[in-house]
Amino acid sequence: MGAQWKHAGRLQNSSKRSALTGKLVKEIIVSAKIGDPSPDNNFRLRAAVEAAKKQSVPRDTIERAIKKGAGLLDEQVQFETISYEGFAPHRVPVIVECLTDNKNRTAADLRVLFRKGQLGSQGAVAWMFDRLGVVEATIGQAGVDIEGVAIEAGAQNMEPLEAEEVGAGQTGARFFAEPSDLDSVSKALGQMGWTVTLSELSYIPKSIVELGEAEKKEAIEFLQAIDDHDDVHRVYTALK
Repeated sequence: MGAQWKHAGRLQNSSKRSALTGKLVKEIIVSAKIGDPSPDNNFRLRAAVEAAKKQSVPRDTIERAIKKGAGLLDEQVQFETISYEGFAPHRVPVIVECLTDNKNRTAADLRVLFRKGQLGSQGAVAWMFDRLGVVEATIGQAGVDIEGVAIEAGAQNMEPLEAEEVGAGQTGARFFAEPSDLDSVSKALGQMGWTVTLSELSYIPKSIVELGEAEKKEAIEFLQAIDDHDDVHRVYTALK
């Protein structure tokens, strides 16, 4: 079924790692702002914290982000969520979710980035995707029956995580659920000993676009440029 698009080699240089850290911190801030500031009572925040830990974000940075989102610091948080829809080169559908403190700046930048593709209106491509809850989780055991785990947790479907996303001696999986069941599936997995590193509503393409090597390279370069923007939080696409 596929997850949000993540370009290859994202962590292979320091500038990409710094950008990723910024996006992880922003997710923690927003999660703490819109929900309970305690990770024990907020599965989105708990997943954001686990994802940050996985990328070695310092504990002090994580704790400060939680306090900032919860309004416990003097700094004001005014992030807005904005979505853009359109096509990457070769008519590949794409949805871009942004978290920004300046929507005019973000809108101008995204219009420029979409010049190599096609920016559409709201709803232009959303109908090509299903809106589902997605939970990514790992457990410190190899060879776990993830289909059985999905059934027990109340998930609709599941797929194994790619090998590079899972440590040695672990099992990792992506679980899909109805939006209303997202929290219950996350909670059930946690109670079963799984570490949840992502728990959010996502756009899952109804069909996949396959391109030739040259066309795919062009589409990926477009997606990389979009994803590298500081305000871009999630990129969803139908590209295989």
